[in-house]
Amino acid sequence: MSYSITLSTLDDQKIQFNCDAEQSVQDAAEAVGFFPPAICKMGGCGSCLAVCDSGDYQLKSYSQGMLPDNAEEMGDILLCRTYPKSDLIIHAPYNADKIQSRQPLAREAEVVKAEILAERTVRLVLQLLPDEEQGLAFEFEPGQFVELEVPSLDLKRAYSLSNTPNWDGQLEFLIRLQNSGLFSNYLKNKVKIGDAIKVHGPSGTFGIQGQSLNPRCFIAGGTGLAPFLSMLRRMAEWGEDHPTQLFLGVNNEQEVFCRQELEELQQALPQLHVNFCVWKPSEDWIDFSGTPADALAIYLKQIDILPDIYLCGPPLLVEATTQIALQNGISPERIHCERFA
Repeated sequence: MSYSITLSTLDDQKIQFNCDAEQSVQDAAEAVGFFPPAICKMGGCGSCLAVCDSGDYQLKSYSQGMLPDNAEEMGDILLCRTYPKSDLIIHAPYNADKIQSRQPLAREAEVVKAEILAERTVRLVLQLLPDEEQGLAFEFEPGQFVELEVPSLDLKRAYSLSNTPNWDGQLEFLIRLQNSGLFSNYLKNKVKIGDAIKVHGPSGTFGIQGQSLNPRCFIAGGTGLAPFLSMLRRMAEWGEDHPTQLFLGVNNEQEVFCRQELEELQQALPQLHVNFCVWKPSEDWIDFSGTPADALAIYLKQIDILPDIYLCGPPLLVEATTQIALQNGISPERIHCERFA
């Protein structure tokens, strides 16, 4: 049985294709030459998030936190895990130009730096190798991520970029070390300068809504800072003066990182205010004690103009902060999220 799928985008463009009942919507789109944003295709990265407005479907298993608890009620889906039971009308949270006409080719790169920034946080810097078509250039939108593949270990993981697009071919990532993580074990025990890495992407639709004149609040949990660092660096490069609050949350003081980079950005962006939030501080901690969600709740009570909210971090932080924003009168379309599992 085959069903008709209509995928509409934010800019009111529509693409239509057929999808068999035993085929995911993502696979069906790709089979006819449409490539909506997606990375893992296993329900683990959230990059293919969309909303089903009409029709019946089966949503197969996905990583916890990639969809909100009320996903079924709201129609939130992941294209890679959605199998139709009828014709579907689906709304995508991005413009049509994010749907590519071919699968992005992997770029070859090598490790040039892997340094510990703080407890459980590593800065990884890669250098792209020259490409016949693109040279060293790597174009992406601040907020996007790529999938890194270590060919020698048959290992792939998705990470947000923390630098800005450049012609030099350098890519920077902030990576949290997980106790049992395969990529974490590679970074802690095996990585060497010159190691070969394949870069797949970029992908993802997380980014600044440039048409909005509202103040901005960036809320980051740990290495969820990475896409915001990219956005802030782009704002500095372009000389933007948009009022912006950054709330960076970590568990303890030993996990605080990127102080120098953020201080430099504050010099370049006078309207930027940085708030370090430590969940379990010592008695000597002088900045905010609590989570970024706690800090945001206090901040929203003190201002007259409500900001646009940008969230990147673990699902629990994203959910808690989203609820605080909604309770303070910020509409859902002004809350932009990037969850990581």
